[in-house]
Amino acid sequence: MDVLQSHRAEMLTIAMAVMAIGVGTAYYFYVTKKPKGCLDPEKFKEFKLVKRTQLSHNVAKFKFALPTPTSVLGLPIGQHISCRGKDSLNEDVVKPYTPTTLDSDVGYFELVIKMYPQGRMSHHFQVMREGDYLAVKGPKGRFKYQPNQVRAFGMLAGGTGITPMFQVARAILENPSDRTNVHLIYANVTYEDILLKEELDNLSSNFPNRFNIYYVLNQPPEIWEGGVGFISKEIIQTYCPAPAPDIKILRCGPPPMNKAMAANLESLGYSPEMQFQF
Repeated sequence: MDVLQSHRAEMLTIAMAVMAIGVGTAYYFYVTKKPKGCLDPEKFKEFKLVKRTQLSHNVAKFKFALPTPTSVLGLPIGQHISCRGKDSLNEDVVKPYTPTTLDSDVGYFELVIKMYPQGRMSHHFQVMREGDYLAVKGPKGRFKYQPNQVRAFGMLAGGTGITPMFQVARAILENPSDRTNVHLIYANVTYEDILLKEELDNLSSNFPNRFNIYYVLNQPPEIWEGGVGFISKEIIQTYCPAPAPDIKILRCGPPPMNKAMAANLESLGYSPEMQFQF
């Protein structure tokens, strides 16, 4: 009997060892096969500008190469990077930006930048030419997105505040297992100020039942079917999901807009837990 029990114990030990080796092997392949991101949260790394595309008089798209054609940036959805450059006085300046690309876009990342006349980091992008390098550090940010974490997002964006919204919306809609609905209200001064309009309209056309966008202009053209003025409580009520535990309203825009939207949302019954400001 003792010999039999000893044999069983020996066989059990061997089985457990084989299982441990199998688990270890599976984990090794998971780690080695999963692409490692190129970002470093502690130090700046430089990436080469390989293409600059002027989209309007003050907006350009910058495409930066990653180390290899299969490299990924490694930026979690909803987070951003810190970019370092030189202002007109040749002093260092650091500013956060959200790429419009995802880790499914391998080998490169893109930034859509609106350049302001007096902007310190704007100067750096204005003078950047293909072949130059941009110092980048990250990821940064408090927002951590998980698929299906809410039933629906309402998004209130103003101007360049569209970039984190576009990033999140793309990640949701391009994930076949994510069933989250997206309701975006995007405000600008003029029609020419609308960033990523073609890309946003494509999302609306490709996902008509899951992505809705409503444009608001302060100075609309003569023929205009969108909203006029600023994002009001009535517009939010009409185009955003109603307050509920399984929805969240994201907002990103100039400080005055963020302040006004926070007041509008509070008066409409959206609790702090239902809101997030980038």
